[in-house]
Amino acid sequence: MGEPTAATPPEPSPDDRRRVGLKDVARLAGVSVKTVSNVVNGYVHVTPKTRARVERAIKELNYRPNLSARNLRRGRSGIIALAVPELDIPYFAELARLIVAAAEEHGLTVLIDQTGGSRHREQQVAEGIRDQLIDGLIFSPLALTADDLSARTDDTPMVLLGERIHNGPADHVVVHNVAAAKEATLHLIALGRRRVAAIGAQDDAAGETARLRLAGYRAALAEAGLPFDEGLVAPVAAYHRADGAAAMARLLDLAEPPDAVFCFNDLLALGALRTLLERGHEVPAEVALAGFDDIEDGRYGTPTLTTVSPDKREIARQAVALLVERMSGTARRGTREIYVDHRLVIRESTTGRKIP
Repeated sequence: MGEPTAATPPEPSPDDRRRVGLKDVARLAGVSVKTVSNVVNGYVHVTPKTRARVERAIKELNYRPNLSARNLRRGRSGIIALAVPELDIPYFAELARLIVAAAEEHGLTVLIDQTGGSRHREQQVAEGIRDQLIDGLIFSPLALTADDLSARTDDTPMVLLGERIHNGPADHVVVHNVAAAKEATLHLIALGRRRVAAIGAQDDAAGETARLRLAGYRAALAEAGLPFDEGLVAPVAAYHRADGAAAMARLLDLAEPPDAVFCFNDLLALGALRTLLERGHEVPAEVALAGFDDIEDGRYGTPTLTTVSPDKREIARQAVALLVERMSGTARRGTREIYVDHRLVIRESTTGRKIP
């Protein structure tokens, strides 16, 4: 029996296109709704000729599958959440963009939440404040501990980011912070600098990033045979530009100021750079400067900023892939801790501007 002949309906208006459904595609292609559904869902038992006809109709009508309805039939929303401490910190904003892109490759939409590092907000996130809406959670906590997360009653699949929780109750994607900080500090020492300061120390419970990067800084000093001087370590309340600027001012007021500074993130380094320039110090001739995170702002400063560049794209890819496995039930038993690569990007704040 021959293939049915397709009818040619009038050209749909823009409003009609927004309402196009399976029946419209089936009518134009001259096939059943079930056949259109089979093509849309990738079933193989459709003849090439029929599949081509359906695909032409889909393209002509600009049909878009109703993913929300499909996901709800499967007991899913097609939405995952990303919870980070601060969206106005460029590192988290850049990472969020990459996670959204990685999620799109899996047909997922990302709901982004900001916790402010508040224990109360983080507990709400961990306990599924939106458990009727999301299928999974990518979470960068500052206040909660591994015990807190082990005690959560919500069973929404979760992947952790950041340095706060290691060997915890969920899969974890992280950077080698100690090794990266050590590499950045050794670079400063290799320039011949001997009074290398550090900006970013924190003593509170949420300061795991600071502790790891301070450990890397100290390891570099030890390897180079330089003494550790507590006076060259400048603590900060937060990792913002203003904190870096104020910390740099304190270091410059020392009887023997530093000739190099490793900042625990790029915002601190940009703040420090401002203070150095305001005080009339040449960077890097008098004080060399390095940061951590490789945010876009650091590539356009004057001078451009030497920094540790974590592979943010890989962090995003791994986090989404791990979460998708957990959501689909295909993940292996036990939790995984995945370390992603980093590289030291050397720019003008440590080597000076090279004139062609």
